[in-house]
Amino acid sequence: MSVRAKDTLGGRAAVVGIGATEFSKDSGRSELRLAVEAVRTALDDAGLSATDVDGMVTFTMDTSPEITVARAAGIGELSFFSRIHYGGGAACATVQQAALAVATGVAEVVVCYRAFNERSGRRFGAGVQHREPSAEGAALGWSLPFGLLTPASWVAMAAQRYLHTYGLTPEAFGHVAVVDRGYAATNPAAYFHGRPITLADHAASRWIVEPLRLLDCCQETDGGQALVVTSVERARDLPRVPAVVAAAAQGAGRAQEQMTSYYRDDLSGLPEMGVVARQLWRTSGMSPADIDVAVLYDHFTPFVLMQLEEFGFCEPGAAADFVAGRTLPLNTHGGQLGEAYLHGMNGIAEAVRQLRGTAVNQIPGAARTLVTAGTGVPTSGLILTADG
Repeated sequence: MSVRAKDTLGGRAAVVGIGATEFSKDSGRSELRLAVEAVRTALDDAGLSATDVDGMVTFTMDTSPEITVARAAGIGELSFFSRIHYGGGAACATVQQAALAVATGVAEVVVCYRAFNERSGRRFGAGVQHREPSAEGAALGWSLPFGLLTPASWVAMAAQRYLHTYGLTPEAFGHVAVVDRGYAATNPAAYFHGRPITLADHAASRWIVEPLRLLDCCQETDGGQALVVTSVERARDLPRVPAVVAAAAQGAGRAQEQMTSYYRDDLSGLPEMGVVARQLWRTSGMSPADIDVAVLYDHFTPFVLMQLEEFGFCEPGAAADFVAGRTLPLNTHGGQLGEAYLHGMNGIAEAVRQLRGTAVNQIPGAARTLVTAGTGVPTSGLILTADG
């Protein structure tokens, strides 16, 4: 795909199976076992067996390699295996890679997965503990010595600039938290099931790194999520309603770094997501008005607002009012703030459920869904649609 031209991937592959473990704070089992459980559940959901799979895609951060998961899950020969870098930015790109493999005949059935003990094991929120020397890590050397050690601290810099640019207060971020937790409260799979919050609750939560409060930050989760991708033609013979990949994109902006792109001309937006947005709209032929449900990566609330603006749902600086107006169903599973932090993979599963008509918080007539991956890093996105 070019950042300047429409690609031809749309309509050639579909997500036909989704599967997850329970979402917890202490899974009591290995990350490999979580991955295998999710993969097997997704295959059962798709009406396929391990012997049908010939491709695997995951994150570079996953501790369970493709061939190890394949062996443990009873999957045989593989003709395609791939890993995507940049943490949560990889989520939608796993499906893009799978769709590319299917569309070109490199593989017929590809499983995408992510599994970790992110609460009981390595906690990303603890920040940088140790890093081997690398060209990529050198950029962090300009930030870490000055106390910017955690994801929250990295995001806080851009969040503060956003508030300054548009004359807003930290309460603007609370609308995202309230919406997410509202949907999570009615989702039995969500960690915060039965626990909605108000704007007052958001404003009363403790500071993490100003202007971010506790309720602006996603949770930490143990669990696994898997997705099964195959051709649209084959999907029509399977038991589930296929979620067709209408468009898929990756994006990195100019002067891009991982979470610390502070030397750009403007810190009040997300240029990498702007790249993704332009590609998705160009390839799908759609616009914001065509989207029925949006599942936007919500590791931190300010970046949800910036994503809405990058995609053109509203003018720059107007996203808080847009969210408050509830004109677009957003993160109907509860998001990573409310359901679980699975590096965005559970968000893709929610988009699939909306198209199937099986979501807990089902939006009537949902036929076009937008999903995004992690922001502040090179990222990715999808538009999934109902078949036909």
